[in-house]
Amino acid sequence: MNIREFQQQIDDLYGTRDRDRGLFKSFSWLVEEMGELSRALRRDDRENLELEIADVAAWLVSVATIVGVDVEDAVKKAYGNGCPRCEKTPCACPMR
Repeated sequence: MNIREFQQQIDDLYGTRDRDRGLFKSFSWLVEEMGELSRALRRDDRENLELEIADVAAWLVSVATIVGVDVEDAVKKAYGNGCPRCEKTPCACPMR
């Protein structure tokens, strides 16, 4: 499944609910899932790590859909030519 297919799948599954919930409540769910991912990473909880990453991805594309962003196009635009700052692969920007 590519990014666009995933975004469509999530919209088919949850799009009506997400739009009814609204942008800021849906964004709050994304933030909550990021917290759950953070916990799984801190605890090295391999059992839940894949699920939490998938949940973050799902909520991210839900928020993108609500605001009318095609995630695949956005990723290509931002990273299609390498690093968005130096345009090199691998990135040659100084470490921050």
